[in-house]
Amino acid sequence: MIRYLLDTDIVIYALTGQFPQMRPRFESRAPGDVAVSAVTFAELALGTANGKPPTDDALKAFAALYSVVPFDEAAARVYATLPFRRARFDRLLAAHALSIGAVVVSNNEADFADVPGLAIENWTLGD
Repeated sequence: MIRYLLDTDIVIYALTGQFPQMRPRFESRAPGDVAVSAVTFAELALGTANGKPPTDDALKAFAALYSVVPFDEAAARVYATLPFRRARFDRLLAAHALSIGAVVVSNNEADFADVPGLAIENWTLGD
């Protein structure tokens, strides 16, 4: 069961070795607990296509380890109910997490703070 959806920044940190204190958080989770929303994957792929980290090979390797979860009708319906401000990718990710009952893992907690009922964890802070 997916319990955590990773925000783009967390994936980039994991793939570039920033914030090594995140490693125990990843390692202590059961297989299948951590996943990447198709929304996050799209944002990562866009960055990669524009020459930003991660590399395409790193992104493929990450996707082989962690499921890429499709953004479905239930997520789209939750998205339509959220308070809206900047950062469309963040709103889509928040809606996706709410629709499947997952926690968003992000270093940008403020970007999600106004989403009612959304659980957020910042793994860059360690345990």
